[in-house]
Amino acid sequence: MISEKYNVKREARRILNLNPNLNLNRHPKGKLGLWLSLRLKYCRMAFFIFHFSLFILHPSLTAFAQSYSRKTNLPHVYINTFGNVGIWSKTEYVYATMHYVDEDDNVLQFDSLQIRGRGNSTWNMAKKPYRIKFHQKEKFLGKGYANAKNWTLLANAADKTMIRNAITSEMGDWLGLKFNPAHKFVDFTLNGTYQGTYQISDQIDVRPHRVNIVEQDYPLSSTSDITGGYLLEVDGFHESPCFRTNHNVYISIHYPDDDEIVNSQINYIRNYVNEFESALFSSNFTDPEEGYRAYVDSLSLINWFLATEISGNIDGYYSTYFYKNQQDPLLYFGPLWDYDIAYGNDWRKGDTSQMLMTDDGYGDTRFWMNQMWLDPWFSSKVNRRYREVVDGGIEDFLMQKIDSLVDLLQRSRELNYEKWGISTRVYNECVLHSSYDEYVADLKNYITRHIDYLRRAFANKKVFNPADEFAYSTHFYHILNSSTNMAVDIYSPSQQVYNETHLPSAGALICSWTEDNNRLSQDWKITPVGNYFFIENRLAGLALSDPTEGAATATTNVGTQLQVDKADSTDARQLWTIAAQGASGRFNLINKHTAHAINLNSGGRNDGTSIISYTSDARNATSYNRQWYVSESAEIPGASAIPSVHSIDYALAYNPSSQTLHFGAEDISQLRFTARVYALNGQLLLSFPASEECSLSQLPRGTYIVTWTEQGRTRSVKFQKQ
Repeated sequence: MISEKYNVKREARRILNLNPNLNLNRHPKGKLGLWLSLRLKYCRMAFFIFHFSLFILHPSLTAFAQSYSRKTNLPHVYINTFGNVGIWSKTEYVYATMHYVDEDDNVLQFDSLQIRGRGNSTWNMAKKPYRIKFHQKEKFLGKGYANAKNWTLLANAADKTMIRNAITSEMGDWLGLKFNPAHKFVDFTLNGTYQGTYQISDQIDVRPHRVNIVEQDYPLSSTSDITGGYLLEVDGFHESPCFRTNHNVYISIHYPDDDEIVNSQINYIRNYVNEFESALFSSNFTDPEEGYRAYVDSLSLINWFLATEISGNIDGYYSTYFYKNQQDPLLYFGPLWDYDIAYGNDWRKGDTSQMLMTDDGYGDTRFWMNQMWLDPWFSSKVNRRYREVVDGGIEDFLMQKIDSLVDLLQRSRELNYEKWGISTRVYNECVLHSSYDEYVADLKNYITRHIDYLRRAFANKKVFNPADEFAYSTHFYHILNSSTNMAVDIYSPSQQVYNETHLPSAGALICSWTEDNNRLSQDWKITPVGNYFFIENRLAGLALSDPTEGAATATTNVGTQLQVDKADSTDARQLWTIAAQGASGRFNLINKHTAHAINLNSGGRNDGTSIISYTSDARNATSYNRQWYVSESAEIPGASAIPSVHSIDYALAYNPSSQTLHFGAEDISQLRFTARVYALNGQLLLSFPASEECSLSQLPRGTYIVTWTEQGRTRSVKFQKQ
């Protein structure tokens, strides 16, 4: 017993060292309570004394005396925080105990557990996700899973099926990715209150059965090898520690840990990623030895890319994990993580079953991928591997996994939605249903349609030609930065939103702001003036202008913030070239007077970041701060659609039965120009000689624009494909 007391006191000292701010005198159970809770590990008798003392001294804690059993066929996790304190922080842990009831009704007890919140947007939902930390490493999920302190409890609240993360992990296994997060579904009760169906999953970190790469020396010595391992993330949230590449991509370092990593390691991995990126955007980037392929593992790259596109994850390129091992020159892609809004479960991008995420998703990684697509090796590899994946039965595999998980969760998800409601909007769900089966049907339908679409999309993905012109129509436009997807707006003091009664005046500054379809100051009317475009703000009636002073040229007096001024289409400061740039419908906007490009100042992602006049040079092709999407917003009131163009020489026609476009003329061979078909967001889809027919059978229903230039005049026609 003396030895046992010594161990308990030593454990108490360990906890105090880990948490020096813990005030035991103010603790609901005091020093005695903490001492007894630690003693549970050593003496069964103390367990009963502890509970009895709590009942006598603190009746409000009788939840600790609850019985531990399963509610459904799933295992059940019971967590009780000390003093029943709530969990309100994503950074500060609270102490707790856990009882885990497994499939055989065995009850496993874990003391000195810690728990806190986790997630970004998901933490703001009513059904919250958590991170748990054991006192020592635990094989929490048994043989074949990690032996680790840190685990996650995913709520999957934004996904009404609750299985999108799980089936994506299964797909990663099927495709051959090395490290895929665990998915163990459980029922969860916190402080005596049932919380619903949760998923136990790995914390993405470096260790066996997770990302199994070399763990670096700690502390480092003069002989330590710092070439690996590193666990990295292209991270739209810029979590610390992070660095920004030379091409303005933010990279978070997840391993080595932030309390262990030193400057030499940060400098090494920053330089290495910059070397990869420089090779990717170099003039000989397609060379297998001098280009980017010398830096990436092609197998993981292609399989990760296909998983991201098959799942239609709009955040797949916003949060992208990759890693580097010790004495290995290659960067490996994966693991797959955070797929709850994938498979058509987010309305912000519309019907993503008919989209490529490299074209329409969020995040910086897609710029890497679109550059790779310019390499014939990469596009050929993607098409060949995708045919293998489809012929190998990926659709049947996913359908079987869905059916299996639906059966597994039947009773648990019924209880879950008794608590949370199945027809309540949680995040950005595309549609709300009254039954679970309807959500599952949507998921299956998405997979079928998207897998079929990708075969055509990969085969027909076009490289955007910098010579192609912007195709305008009778709409207002949002001008969105290609890196941040934030809109060109008029600066609002104190974040005040402009409206019809609070109008900006001439000289008001231009900034970047979160896109908002109800914010009229983000709508811009674009009108051709000769070879340039005149850009007027819908709300203010003022024109976008570059006020740079002095003898402005393409390389001097840079950094002036853009503004709006009284509309004057003869003022060269208000005239702009809209030049196509890149592989996915991006544009540079270059001022006629200053020859400067519109630039997002330092790539800032906060509302109110200034938009400035900056150097226009070769970096227009690689600097994402200078590249913009021009996306239709709303029809201009009172404006009619651009009419079909007819002349005495030729006419354009669309045949809905054959789904073909063609020009008609007395002598069709005399039509020697090229016509181009654009999506409404300005993305080039097809091009064809005017003397030939163009099949549109591979395009989905919707509105398109055809544009061509003949005898120096550019003409456009908008039409609806039914």
